[in-house]
Amino acid sequence: MSQPSPAWSNTRIVAECLSGNELAWGALLDRYKNLIYAIPLRYGAPHQDAADIFQAVCLDLFNELPRLRDAEALQGWLIRVTTHKCYRWKRRQIDAESNLDEFAERNLLDTLPTISPDVLAEVEREQMLREAILRLPPRCRQMIELLFFEQPPTPYHEVARRLKLATGSIGFIRGRCLQRLKKILAESGF
Repeated sequence: MSQPSPAWSNTRIVAECLSGNELAWGALLDRYKNLIYAIPLRYGAPHQDAADIFQAVCLDLFNELPRLRDAEALQGWLIRVTTHKCYRWKRRQIDAESNLDEFAERNLLDTLPTISPDVLAEVEREQMLREAILRLPPRCRQMIELLFFEQPPTPYHEVARRLKLATGSIGFIRGRCLQRLKKILAESGF
């Protein structure tokens, strides 16, 4: 079994999954876990329900992967499946919380918040950013994650300690890493 690379296309990673490469399956889930999990959160699902939706989408992915016609369209498929599951989750919430008659329930469901095309585009751009960060060299990837994704932000002296760098070099290296990230994003059509 070959070790998946963050640079692998969806076509390659799906082919590896279908050939039984468990490492590829883990890499596929790592690639899309934030995308899948973000959608229920945008629907207002609590973390536990978002985790349940995530698991259901992953199960659907596992079952449907052999029938996927275009692996490069996987991201859109995941968005549609996740959005559908969120709609069903929201409907169950309404059913559980109300004793509305059928007409009132239908009207209420029609007014449910849906994910607008702008929000979907934002989710897709976030996914592109995550994928681009994965394509960075390991030290750059770690630096970007420490500086921009940790809450609270990691101070420079702590970044330097963790990456075994001089504190004064963090700004320079950060700039080079951001330039690499910018180039990867431009190549991806970001």
